[in-house]
Amino acid sequence: MYRFLLTPRWWGINLFVVLAIPFCVFMGTWQLGRFEDRVQSHEQAEKAPDPSTRAAKPLDELLPVDKVTSGRPAIATGTYADQFLVPGRKLDDRQGFYVLNMLRTDSGKALPVVRGWLPGSATDTRVPAAPKGEVTVVGDLQASENPHSDGVNVRGGLPSGQVGMISAATLVNLVPYDVYDAWVTLPEAEAGGAGGAMKPVPAAAPEGSGLDLKAFQNLGYTGEWFVFAAFVLFMWFRLVRREAEAERDIALGLVPEEPGPGPQDAPEGSENTPEGPQNTPEGAAKGAPEDPSSPDYDAASTPVR
Repeated sequence: MYRFLLTPRWWGINLFVVLAIPFCVFMGTWQLGRFEDRVQSHEQAEKAPDPSTRAAKPLDELLPVDKVTSGRPAIATGTYADQFLVPGRKLDDRQGFYVLNMLRTDSGKALPVVRGWLPGSATDTRVPAAPKGEVTVVGDLQASENPHSDGVNVRGGLPSGQVGMISAATLVNLVPYDVYDAWVTLPEAEAGGAGGAMKPVPAAAPEGSGLDLKAFQNLGYTGEWFVFAAFVLFMWFRLVRREAEAERDIALGLVPEEPGPGPQDAPEGSENTPEGPQNTPEGAAKGAPEDPSSPDYDAASTPVR
């Protein structure tokens, strides 16, 4: 009954099922692993002390930025150079912008430093000047932003002196020197009152270390992939059952034969009544009733009245 499974058409169906189910299971397991990793990172982050409370270290000792060094206080010495404004950044549910200055260090590379946040428009608001001369900054280390970071503007078209994303890939095209693949945010207002009008920008948690929306998306994708695997298996069983039932009906002779053409299918112009004596002139003459008013004929075909 199931010999149809060896036909070329069913070989293609079986091959698809054999490949689709393991692929769906693999993708679902991978998404579940991503969710479990985020849960574990979140638990470790809650148990670990606040990175900002740990002792500050030189910048070069904390690079590259990862989940362990993100948020750690970093020390860097240099002089402030170019200044940029980063519009579209919220703080305490208010719209404003970051004040970003490039700190040129003795190594020749520059460290982006977010000196603070100001409310309003980056075009019209007056920005406090950066300190002059050599300064030593201690700021919370952050990884370069990417297009998926909160508040990032990737549409472009910003006025001169503004950037939409704090990253070395963006800033290196705007300044004539190398840029560290990291940035720091000052936890307090600058000494001397130069940045007293600005609010400190709190350090953000590293990506993938909390139970955010992306973590629950991974959990949702896990369920979807397992549902896909179950659906493929269900459809395969259903197709096999229908094919087996059809083969059984044919073997038992339960499949009705196609009906032949009926009278309504007769060719145009053909007679629908059967031929017989009544349909011929002779038959019509023999079988038709006599008309009382018609004359009788004798043997010589002479009418008799």
